[in-house]
Order: sequence, then structure tokens, then C-alpha cells
Amino acid sequence: MFELLCMTNLILQSVDEIYKVASIALSPNVPAQIFMGLMVNPLKPGDVSYEQFIRESKGILESLRKRARIMTDGFNSCRNVVCNFTEGAMYSFPQIRLPPKAIEAAKSAGKVPDVFYCLKLLEATGISTVPGSGFGQKEGVFHLRTTILPAEEDMPAIMESFKKFNDGFMEQYEDTRGYSRM
Repeated sequence: MFELLCMTNLILQSVDEIYKVASIALSPNVPAQIFMGLMVNPLKPGDVSYEQFIRESKGILESLRKRARIMTDGFNSCRNVVCNFTEGAMYSFPQIRLPPKAIEAAKSAGKVPDVFYCLKLLEATGISTVPGSGFGQKEGVFHLRTTILPAEEDMPAIMESFKKFNDGFMEQYEDTRGYSRM
């Protein structure tokens, strides 16, 4: 657990305190223990806060569904982007059909094409995504992974920013030779 640490010019009490703080990481925190207890023994009808638990759980799940819908619809409104509805996960995996000129630009930059796209997206918008190449995608098919966890009220602006970037990127790199295969 502890890596070798060299501490010089510290008084002994400081070293003891550093070890004490590091040792705290060895035990799960109290909220995590409570949540684990709730997972293995969820509230039941008749429990004091059961109704509130059900309301909050349904509200959270409904919000996640709305965010997934906003994201899926947003991706599918973009040029050369196809996305299945996100179910049972907190990640969306849109397929990005990159024009050949974008693939060539990525290779010239020494990048995998979807890494190139994700880095350009991050630079232009601040939206952080994970290139699909990290998940062993099929050769010539490009994806990215992103989460549906941003606040529901922020999702429309996020997707608008993504669409603006994506459509500009596609316009910059499109030519008449076609796209990467699906």
C-alpha cells in the first residue's frame, strides 16, 4: 500500500502525522459503508424513509433516462455521427464516421484517428471523451465514449457545443471520396 517515501528535515511528529493520514486510506469511509449496507439490504415497505427512497430513486433514474435521450438525440443530429440509445450504463458510445482527410490528418499528426478527433474536441470545447480505440474497436470504425452524468440542465448546452464542433470538424475535413466504413 505504501510506497517508499523519503522524508528529510521533518520533525518526528510530522512524519507520524503523515503516516496516520496515509493509514486512513486503508479503511473504507463511513458513507461508503452506509451505501454498501443499503445496497445489500435496501429499504423495504414500512421502513421510515421508504417512500422518500422510492421517490428519490425514481427521480434519479428518470433524470438519467432524460439525459441519455438528450445525448442520443444530440449525437444523432450531428453530421456523420450515429448513436444507439444508452440503456443500463452511464456511458454513451457514438460512432463517428471520419472523412478520409481527417484520418490522413490524424496519421500526419502521429495520432490514431479517434484520438485525434477527441483531442480536437477537447481543445475546442473542453468536452472530455475517451477514444473508442482504447476499447478494441474494429479497424476503420471510430467511436468515442462519454458519460451521461453531467447535470440534466447542462446537457442541451453540452450537446449544442458538441454539434457545433463536430459539424465544423466534418466540414473542414470532408471531401468527395467517402467515409470510414460503418
